[in-house]
Amino acid sequence: MGPEKRPALAKAPTGIAGLDEITGGGLPRGRTTLIVGSPGCGKTLLAMQFLTYGARELGEPGVCLGFEETAEKLAANLSSLGVDLPSLTRRKKILVDHVWIDRKEIEETGEYNLDGLFVRLGHAVKTTGARRVVMDGIETLFAGLSDEAVLRSELRRLFAWLDDHNLTAIVTGERGDRTFTRHGLEEYIADCVILLDHRVTQEISTRRLRIVKYRGSSHGTDEYPFLIDDDGISLVPVTSLALAHRASTRRVSSGIASLDRMLGGKGFFRGSSVLVSGGAGAGKSSIAAKFANESCSRGETCLYFAFEESPSQIIRNMRSVGLGLDQWVRKDVLQFHAVRPTSTGLEAHLVSMQKLIAAVHPDVVVVDPLTSMFAGGDTHGTRLMFARLIDFLKVRQVTSLFTDLTLSAMEGGRGLSPHGVSSYMDTWIALSREDQADGSPGRALTVVKARGMAHSRELRELVVRSHKLDLGNVLAANHRPQESKGRVR
Repeated sequence: MGPEKRPALAKAPTGIAGLDEITGGGLPRGRTTLIVGSPGCGKTLLAMQFLTYGARELGEPGVCLGFEETAEKLAANLSSLGVDLPSLTRRKKILVDHVWIDRKEIEETGEYNLDGLFVRLGHAVKTTGARRVVMDGIETLFAGLSDEAVLRSELRRLFAWLDDHNLTAIVTGERGDRTFTRHGLEEYIADCVILLDHRVTQEISTRRLRIVKYRGSSHGTDEYPFLIDDDGISLVPVTSLALAHRASTRRVSSGIASLDRMLGGKGFFRGSSVLVSGGAGAGKSSIAAKFANESCSRGETCLYFAFEESPSQIIRNMRSVGLGLDQWVRKDVLQFHAVRPTSTGLEAHLVSMQKLIAAVHPDVVVVDPLTSMFAGGDTHGTRLMFARLIDFLKVRQVTSLFTDLTLSAMEGGRGLSPHGVSSYMDTWIALSREDQADGSPGRALTVVKARGMAHSRELRELVVRSHKLDLGNVLAANHRPQESKGRVR
């Protein structure tokens, strides 16, 4: 007899990238979710994305009771995200009602209950056939109420009313000083609590989301970075994807025939991850550009993330090694995405990169250099985010190449990756500065590892000259790169 099958909690999809993943399908259907956070962290936006997604994509009408913003102001804010709220209201998909709370009236009469609100909300739900409800800014609803007992009683009545009418509801509220909410009760009576946070570290802004609780369902418990852009909120979980991606046996050329011969004569595995590390001026960007050029010549699409140089500068510089990248840009098979790494945090960079990859569907991705993205510091969470990006690329069978700046031998380095990412890579190519036989400075290349293929371990001269990028003679090296867990065999 097999294990007993347990009934799953019904979920209501939010339509927000990443959030449905970490909640196992969405918010609890027919129950109330509390979203809390400081001003400007995205509470209203998350709630309205949930509401409009249900109305537009799932045929689930919704009602929004706003206690702070008018319907006109809310519509104007959402229009910047491509959401036509007035159209949805005209078609009776969504009803927006701005509730004005007169604090003076409450203070003068000394009476307060939510009976009038229940009538108003009930009428709106009946008129639209609403399945989803948003109540935005709950602290305003009780702003003029000083009686703690009445406040707690009415809060419980409100949440019970929503549950009794089988409405999938979101209630937003500002975070309290010592509690999740200002009144310190909502987080206990809500079935799901999501905390949004907007922090600034070393002058870089980062938004994070955490599921504080989710009754009746397993869920992700980490802090998850998220972005607010023209598409609204998007979130990427920190944890890696399952190691279940398909491993291709097909090969793709590196663009350097002599390097392909070092890799068993065929180049990289399609869908694999490649790290090219080395000191400044070792030739990392040239190898990356050569690979991008080769991919485009095969008719594949390449997405090139540049964090130090503009696309125009890269195109100009690569002409010196015989590469005409501009032709591929004109044919729209090479797309550059250039941004300063200090423009936002690493997590936000990785979120935006994943969104762009999902939109473009490239065959090849180049990240040059990876070093700039880690400028803010190397943390455990950062490496987990990077691991997820690698998994994301492998699931999509995207061949990826990353360049990474390492310390030179003069600086006490031995070709090691300072960010601990080499273990995530299928192929690791290390570049170094080596003196030639005549004593003149030169460049060298070695393949530290290449999973799944026989490969040369020789140290070869890297020839970077006018209109030429190739490998030369075998060199006798005193130092070879090592991985973090001992010498490579």
